[in-house]
Amino acid sequence: MEGKVHSLESFGLVDGPGVRYVVFMQGCRMRCKYCHNPETWSMEGGELYTAKDLFEKAYRYKTYWMKNGKLNGGITVSGGEPLLQTEFVTEFFRYAKEKDIHTTLDTAGNPFTMEEPFISKFNALMEVTDLTMLDFKEIVSSKHKELTGWGNENIVQMAKYLSDLGKDMWIRHVLVPGLTDDEEGLFELRDLIRELKTVRRVEILPYHTLGLEKWKHLNIPYPLEGGLTATDKNGILFNGQSRGCCKTWQFISQCMVRMFQISIPYIVYICHIASAP
Repeated sequence: MEGKVHSLESFGLVDGPGVRYVVFMQGCRMRCKYCHNPETWSMEGGELYTAKDLFEKAYRYKTYWMKNGKLNGGITVSGGEPLLQTEFVTEFFRYAKEKDIHTTLDTAGNPFTMEEPFISKFNALMEVTDLTMLDFKEIVSSKHKELTGWGNENIVQMAKYLSDLGKDMWIRHVLVPGLTDDEEGLFELRDLIRELKTVRRVEILPYHTLGLEKWKHLNIPYPLEGGLTATDKNGILFNGQSRGCCKTWQFISQCMVRMFQISIPYIVYICHIASAP
């Protein structure tokens, strides 16, 4: 089976546990207003790989995943949206599991449905997935639709389904000033996470404008240009401890600490930027 791959990264440090070989798949249906990879939206682009060829290419970097003779990393499939190519990712991960390589799926969950044939394909993927990093753009569905073009009821359903399956999750949320940092939404996200039984980590990511030039190159108007500045990165929250937070982040820190105290063993405000193709 062939899949459409946008780009590859051989030494990812923020895309799952340890050092990761990151595969960015081509294609995404959501149109996030702050997307830093708009060139991955179209299903027409990308480079074709077979799952076997792609794994063999990734496996050349296996020494990067070792520390003191033990596995300390693995392979992450991101996007775009990898769930638009579920069968390909499943085959790719099967090759990885044959070598006992840790596999991570980085997804926004938009294609998820409990309907067939998707759910059977998704279940097959979960059999070879060690960790799912689920990116909650916005917890309130109406705001999620305004932000991305789609509601999020199925994404919430996916989170609960993964919890019921006993599959480990990391939850990610980008703090966009004035859009996704409101008190109501943050506490609603906290309440959802409290329901989930398998969340191992929560990552709070800063809004940035590193993808702005890509929008200009593609001749796509950037919806947030001129209206927002990048998130202040002076604040960091690590294991419930607020360090060097400016006043802008006092509420965020309090909210995250409360979330930490309730149910989450490891919550961190990421001051560096997540990988981009």
